[in-house]
Amino acid sequence: MGKIKYFSENLDVQNKTIILRLDLNVPLNEKKIQDKSRILAALPFLENLIKKKAKIIIISHLGRPKGVKNNELSLTPIYKFLKTQLETSVFFFAGDINEDTKSKFSYLKESEVILLENIRFFKEENENDDNFAKKLASLGDIYINDAFSCSHRKQVSIHKITKYIKESYAGPLLKKEVEAINTIIENKKKPVTCIIGGSKISTKINVITNLIKNADNIIIVGAMANNFLTFKGFKVGKSLIEKNSRNIIDNIYSEAKKYNCNIVIPKDSNVSNSFEGSGKTKKQDSIEENEIILDIGPETVENIENIIDQSNTVLWNGPAGYFENKNFSIGTLAIASKISKNTSTKSLISILGGGDTVSAINKSKEKFVFTHLSTAGGAFLEFLEGKDLPGLNVLK
Repeated sequence: MGKIKYFSENLDVQNKTIILRLDLNVPLNEKKIQDKSRILAALPFLENLIKKKAKIIIISHLGRPKGVKNNELSLTPIYKFLKTQLETSVFFFAGDINEDTKSKFSYLKESEVILLENIRFFKEENENDDNFAKKLASLGDIYINDAFSCSHRKQVSIHKITKYIKESYAGPLLKKEVEAINTIIENKKKPVTCIIGGSKISTKINVITNLIKNADNIIIVGAMANNFLTFKGFKVGKSLIEKNSRNIIDNIYSEAKKYNCNIVIPKDSNVSNSFEGSGKTKKQDSIEENEIILDIGPETVENIENIIDQSNTVLWNGPAGYFENKNFSIGTLAIASKISKNTSTKSLISILGGGDTVSAINKSKEKFVFTHLSTAGGAFLEFLEGKDLPGLNVLK
């Protein structure tokens, strides 16, 4: 398998039209941006291309409009924000993409930017349509994918466009994501610990199975841990469990034994009678029928902190509890704090990924330090599984 072609600083892009795929899929409330981090992350490369006097056409999406124009999912608020951030002319194009579109862009000068309206307003995008790919590719000279979080999609602006444009590259944000995950899979600094949370084990079975081959410890937290506790014979009350998970867990333990990987599950929990309640600590053999496990307990937190202290690389995906209620965010924030401290003081390599993990950390007022914080959800997990992502494969 070939290596990904990354954008080179030596590439002459002056007066060339760059089609730049970004992930500007940010949360909006009444057309106001709630979290600008994805846009801010994309700005340095955009500014670099402007400095190099390229002409730039940005493609992005917002939400899942399913091929229908939806004013609530318009990129207009992102366009307005970009205008305030970039020291150049920024235009917005909300028209159709057809044979005449290229001539409409003839006004674009060096260092200027056009943002296209939500690419998912076109049903052909999701269908990975050949004709649409030709039309989109005809708008530029060079294609750059800097949207790792979308690269598991077989969609025109991620995949098929590369078939009809002369040069295609991966951008610096994509490169950073790939290199971060490869520190777990290929270039690991042992001991490696992976902390996996979330609610469904079935969605992360392939991730866990692949990580077992590369990790020394896999720590299971969140609602997913309830299935492991049940497997071990503990009662979990009214806690969320997944049906038919016994064979999956049995296979995980078998694989872990084969690769000498330590599977760690909670020793105690923070429980309540409701999601809105306050918590109390319970050992795993004393949970009552009307109780719900909503966070890890202090003994489990201490055990995880000790394992992190003995690790040189930590991957974390999925919160440790129901962080939406601050009473059950204690475990998640304790893990974040320990990883952050060791990243700062012990040169721990720390990679965090997944929307819920990032949301949980963002709810805290503490300033954490991590080697790499990924906002990519599905692409992050699929890459960890060892899958060949469509958007990356076409850049090799």
